[in-house]
Amino acid sequence: MSLACTLHGPMHLSVEELASVEPAAGQVRLRLGAGGICGSDLHYYQHGRAGAFAIRAPFVPGHEASGVVEAVGAGVTRVRVGQKVAVNPAHPCGICPACRAGRSNLCDHMVFLGSAAIFPHLPGLFREQFVVAESQLTAVTEDVSLGEIACAEPLSVGLHAVRRAGSLLGATVLVTGAGTIGCMAVIAARLAGAARVLCSDPNDRARAMALTVGADEAQPDTSTSTWTGQVDVAIEAAGHPSALAGCLSAVRRGARIVQVGTLPLELLFPANDIMTRELDYVGAFRADVEFDWAVQAIRSRRADVRPLISAQIPISESKAAFDLALDRSRSTKVQLIPG
Repeated sequence: MSLACTLHGPMHLSVEELASVEPAAGQVRLRLGAGGICGSDLHYYQHGRAGAFAIRAPFVPGHEASGVVEAVGAGVTRVRVGQKVAVNPAHPCGICPACRAGRSNLCDHMVFLGSAAIFPHLPGLFREQFVVAESQLTAVTEDVSLGEIACAEPLSVGLHAVRRAGSLLGATVLVTGAGTIGCMAVIAARLAGAARVLCSDPNDRARAMALTVGADEAQPDTSTSTWTGQVDVAIEAAGHPSALAGCLSAVRRGARIVQVGTLPLELLFPANDIMTRELDYVGAFRADVEFDWAVQAIRSRRADVRPLISAQIPISESKAAFDLALDRSRSTKVQLIPG
């Protein structure tokens, strides 16, 4: 038996025992190393939904995880018992038009662990034990912690946003929102050669974290900054209409805005501003090959994610962990661990 964190609806969370499962051919059973509570997990916890994806039955969330191999099924050769691994929550079909075009994050038949997009819901990774396909695992032999390895998925989102932005070499980049994804976008922009990285967030702690991980400047609000018209690329990672407005005011004519945050369903969109200033407005959803890039960056510590990890709390205390994760004055990335 193993413990699992289960969501039933808004602010309704329980810790339950689940039976152990043996891995089938091509599968691996893991013991959770660390599982990061993401913004989408918090949306499920607070509102019972994340964007268009609503909880319709009891649901185990969690898609940012590392683990230690406990058992392997027949035919598994890439990992062995006792190894630390990064877990990619995405399991695309590999044959739909999006997959064949090299955009597997847009797979028509995506199985994404910890998402309520599919019904019946597939359980996510906030479990002490879970079974996944070998293809979703990357072994890590370097001396990095399981907490760091669990940050590969959010770092991959930041890397994908930067990839969608195009070349950043020598560019001035603004990131709105300095939560986990915003900070990962700051790290990714630095890796991509940005000359100047700016960040906005109304939270004092969040701005300090953005500076810690590589931002040159951090301000509470783009409307009170001196950045107007100076930005080549803006990455919206706050998921708030005022942050999007800040992106629009900060960018130059002909610039690009990348939306990573989940904005409200009802939103006035400045289509005419996009047209008259010839702005490129693109979305960035999850990640594709960037997951492998993220693992490599973390294992070499070219991306140092350690400052972002605020706390590691046992699954048995899941409610306390989620409540801490909601408090941006005290936390950036809260992770669940076995126990």
